[in-house]
Amino acid sequence: MTTVQPSKPLEFLSFTLGHEEYGIDIQKVQELRGYDAVTRIANAPDYIKGVVNLRGIIVPIIDMRIKFALGTPSYDQFTVVIVLNIGGRVVGMVVDSVSDVITLSAEQIKPAPEMGSVLDTDYLIGLGTLDERMLILVDIDRLMSSEEMGLVEAAAA
Repeated sequence: MTTVQPSKPLEFLSFTLGHEEYGIDIQKVQELRGYDAVTRIANAPDYIKGVVNLRGIIVPIIDMRIKFALGTPSYDQFTVVIVLNIGGRVVGMVVDSVSDVITLSAEQIKPAPEMGSVLDTDYLIGLGTLDERMLILVDIDRLMSSEEMGLVEAAAA
């Protein structure tokens, strides 16, 4: 006789962009590092800041504040690059700051409302609620493999 396991909690790395708090699947995060100078690439979209050499791997660096049109980015001691490993590709994502790792149960994740806003809800897993906090949970695989990003080949179905 099999017992039904409650869905196991999911862990999200929480980070801020502007005044909002976001979360991404912690399993996609390879490492966190401070923001260093990047090598610009001609004709790259403005949200691709350039590339860095990370232990022999050339990593594209995306500024999510520019991508999500959240005002003029500033780079200071709190600016963090979240290094992601998505589908075997390594990509860096610039955020304002990283908060903590948050564990959410399925019950704490609500579907994202359809808003037709800047952030296409296709790239959202939903909204995570934890006490007074609300996290915008980003489907980072989907966002990074989206056509406009073109950084990670969409996983073959």
